[in-house]
Amino acid sequence: MVSAEIELRGHIIDSFILPRVWGAIEEAGAHFHVREMRIGQSETEPSYARIEVSAESQRLLDDLIPELQRLGADLAEVQNARTALVTQPGVLPDDFYSTTNLPTEVRVQGEWLPVANIEMDVAIVIDHSAKLAYTTPMHEVRIGDAVVVGYEGVRVEAQERPRQREAFGFMQSPVSSERAKALAIRDVASAMVAARQHGGKILWVLGPAIVHTAARGSVAELIRRGYVQVIFGGNAIVAHDVEAAMFGTSLGVDLKTGEPVEHGHRNHLRAINKVRSLGSLEAAHAAGLLGDGIVAASLEHGVELVLAGSIRDDGPMPGVITDSVVAQGQMREATRGVEVAIMAASMLHAIATGNLLPASVRTVVVDINPAVVTKLADRGSAQVMGLVTDVELFLSALVDALPTT
Repeated sequence: MVSAEIELRGHIIDSFILPRVWGAIEEAGAHFHVREMRIGQSETEPSYARIEVSAESQRLLDDLIPELQRLGADLAEVQNARTALVTQPGVLPDDFYSTTNLPTEVRVQGEWLPVANIEMDVAIVIDHSAKLAYTTPMHEVRIGDAVVVGYEGVRVEAQERPRQREAFGFMQSPVSSERAKALAIRDVASAMVAARQHGGKILWVLGPAIVHTAARGSVAELIRRGYVQVIFGGNAIVAHDVEAAMFGTSLGVDLKTGEPVEHGHRNHLRAINKVRSLGSLEAAHAAGLLGDGIVAASLEHGVELVLAGSIRDDGPMPGVITDSVVAQGQMREATRGVEVAIMAASMLHAIATGNLLPASVRTVVVDINPAVVTKLADRGSAQVMGLVTDVELFLSALVDALPTT
């Protein structure tokens, strides 16, 4: 039997950190013994627990400790982080530490350093000479990079439940179709206003249903009011926005009448083809082809568009990035400074974005399908909360809830 002692600090009971740690230990087939516990007697007084974790083998313990760190546990024995050098480009050392999206620190030469640009499932590189620690995706590591290995000298700040109601406080469970939607939308609007007041960016992840449900006008209005700084999407959102501008249809369905248009199934291809003939979305806008939709408003107001393509794309539309690694890199850069992220009617791009966002970003998913929110939460984006509703109704109500200036 081998063992290690861990410590938990903060609001570990009402944030369910303590029971989650106990549950993870038991599920792993290990055992725990509480060595010390102090319970905070007020809302401001933190709690503390020191727990001995025992396992049948060192391998089981080594697999379990990082999972407990993800929940907010620290090793009681303070050590410096261990590193190993990269010897092959794009290949991490064995036993590399894989990050969460929670605030993380590493101990270097007796000093705790914050890990910059935290996101989930990447490595931590330490620049010893500059005393810096930062995340790096696997494919970007270079020969000689000092990568954190093991779990010693790493501590993670667990996400605690807010002790007082605040913006997004209405979202205490991951997903529900029974929420008071008016209250939810007011809270989302408040968070957006707060972000813009001090220069924080608002990111929107948009799926093509934005156009299919005739919600593109609401998105364009949000852009014009300054509540959109970055848009992530794919070929479809742009293709159908341009189709709507040129032909008044989305996938061949008239957006005013809801009736299919004869030969309308070709309209998105005609829209892509026309823009390709002009060379760019900017050229199409200069030619007056984009109307007053999402792309037009984005170009007019300097919104950063990061469009990641897929194997099923038609065309694609100019500006769509067909190299997924390049697209991921541009998305990663565009998330810097984002404080609020709204994922509307998108599954694949929403999941990809969730992987890139730190847990500190206030994130809401709006979709008619509750499984979309569940999928993000299952993949580690614990900060994501959802509103199950029609995206057009949500967007039109959000426009009404936001100040015009």
